[in-house]
Amino acid sequence: MGNDVDVDVRMRGFSRRMEVAAARSLILSRCSPLEPCPVPLAEAWDRVLAVDVVAPRDVPPFRRAAMDGYALRAEETFGASSYSPIEFHLVGESLPGAAFEGSVGTGEAVRIMTGAPVPDGANAVVMAEYARETDDRVAVMEPVPPGKNVSEPGEDIRKGTVVLKAGRRLRPQDVGVLSSLGISEVLVHRRPRVRLVITGNELLPAGSEPMGHKIVDANSVILDALVRRDGGVPDMPGIVPDNRDAIEQAIVQNDADVILVSGGTSVGREDHAPLIVASRGELLVHGVAMRPSSPTGFGVVEGKLVFLLPGNPVSCLAAYDIFAGPAIRRMGGRSTRLPYATCKLPLARKITSALGRLDYVRVKVEEGKVEPIATSGASILSSAVFADGFVLVPPDSEGFPPGEDVLVYLYDPTPLPAADNE
Repeated sequence: MGNDVDVDVRMRGFSRRMEVAAARSLILSRCSPLEPCPVPLAEAWDRVLAVDVVAPRDVPPFRRAAMDGYALRAEETFGASSYSPIEFHLVGESLPGAAFEGSVGTGEAVRIMTGAPVPDGANAVVMAEYARETDDRVAVMEPVPPGKNVSEPGEDIRKGTVVLKAGRRLRPQDVGVLSSLGISEVLVHRRPRVRLVITGNELLPAGSEPMGHKIVDANSVILDALVRRDGGVPDMPGIVPDNRDAIEQAIVQNDADVILVSGGTSVGREDHAPLIVASRGELLVHGVAMRPSSPTGFGVVEGKLVFLLPGNPVSCLAAYDIFAGPAIRRMGGRSTRLPYATCKLPLARKITSALGRLDYVRVKVEEGKVEPIATSGASILSSAVFADGFVLVPPDSEGFPPGEDVLVYLYDPTPLPAADNE
């Protein structure tokens, strides 16, 4: 256990808080990409390659037509024009998947469609627009050089070429090129399994109707969506009561790679999670210099990463983004950078902060300017819903004045029309 970590801060508060950069560095030092596993090509999209992909063959594997027209010997078209066409004997047809089986001889041509194999003996394709077919004859009205409108083997990809490098997050077109190479499965990093431990006697299951003095759990569905976004596989067995034994069992008895504890992580009498992590493993961080999310913690229990996230929804969201998300993404082989589109725009009003603390400020973008949302309540989830994104005020700043350009992290994946993309 770290010597500088407050273990039992219940009803006392934090005597010190770790700087965000130091906490992130410590967290990322404790995680690395998970072992590779093979997946079928149909399931490879958005997964992260664990090894380089080397082309096992040429693409295309044979000479094929790049245009609809007529395959022939280019040299025999020299001198052709619309006034003086050169005629060829039409001896057959080549279609995609149904090649012309013979060879093109002197004075002969084969009707051919785009993508079809170019027959032996032919070395060019005259576009259909420059030819006129009549019965078994075709008149060519434009000369073509050798190789014209013919895709050679390996023109797209050469055998032995490194097509995709390890660490690449596969896009739809990447999966397509793998298929064109005849690859049926790829080695990718295993997705981290993430257990959601949502605690609180006051909570009703997500989707319930509010009743009495109980509130409906929102953090489980927020975290479930965030984990899926970051390539993890979430598991949430149910709400855990504010009972030390129940929370300890939920943390220890599972096969997850990462455990996200939401609630019971601060300074209240029933906040057991930090003590459990300290007693069963290492409590490396508890209390960070960040607003909101100061009660955030992190540790390791039986080799598993455990994140202690605040119960207040906005604090939970912010703490996940800054601390847990980067770790989950790294374990899945992804980038640790924040996965948001960004833009730089001027502030409509000032943002104030305190030196030594990172501030996660929810903002709206209106008429091309950034408007801070006038609430600091970590339980006001609607402030994040109405926000277009957030601005991070670094610890070495006391804020930003009106008119200063600030970097906005946008909750929506597509930048706003008024924004200048960074």
